[in-house]
Amino acid sequence: MSARSKTRTMLACALLSAALFATTAAMAGDLYDAALANPARPAKDAKRDSADHPAELLRLAGVKPGMRVADFMAANGYWTEILSNVVGPQGHVLMLNNAAYDNWSPGWEKRVADNRLPNVEHRTVDLADMKLDSGTLDAIVMIKVYHDLYWVDPKGEWPKIDVPRTLDQITRALKPGGVLLLVDHSAKSGTGSSAATPLHRIEESYAKKDFESRGLELVSHSDILRRPDDKRDLLTYEGPGVGKTDRFALIFRKK
Repeated sequence: MSARSKTRTMLACALLSAALFATTAAMAGDLYDAALANPARPAKDAKRDSADHPAELLRLAGVKPGMRVADFMAANGYWTEILSNVVGPQGHVLMLNNAAYDNWSPGWEKRVADNRLPNVEHRTVDLADMKLDSGTLDAIVMIKVYHDLYWVDPKGEWPKIDVPRTLDQITRALKPGGVLLLVDHSAKSGTGSSAATPLHRIEESYAKKDFESRGLELVSHSDILRRPDDKRDLLTYEGPGVGKTDRFALIFRKK
């Protein structure tokens, strides 16, 4: 083989290797988008994606195949199913609801019926004693539910929560290096947790202190859910504020 032929062969091999590397990297980068594109997902779930940005947030949190993850107060399981697709058959997803959330979330039974999501385990838990083993979770997601821990329901349908006890259990369940993705509706500066009952909102700085005081380190955040036009004075789950709230998205890591 001539020197020119050898050079061409080496160049072709290098180009092929580069192409394979690029393809592999693209596939890895598309893991989260692929989870959303799964044709088995309910059509109504897909309609939420543009507002909730799950691919971007799970990519930022670093949730990966093989992880053991908890969807805390998972409601009907929108995030649970996405997590199921991301962590894959070697991973495991705990779909955690208390009795009230189960009752308020039609559709969760169908989502997990007949072993439809074989790597998902639904549990109805008592928040005072969730029976989560210490250091067993790689990640936890809390999506627009953290404020509910501070919510006082005048109708009495939502139990009064021992917040410190609940948060202690959550952080204890994370492995060292495990991550917590926290998303919630922003309250006005200086309000702490006081807006939880009237507006279903909570102050971002209050949330940071709540988790940092339990040994979690804030390592990243995203502004993808920000709405600067939100005056933070409207109720979040009904009326004119629905879908128009400013939301913070924080990533914590257990030290």
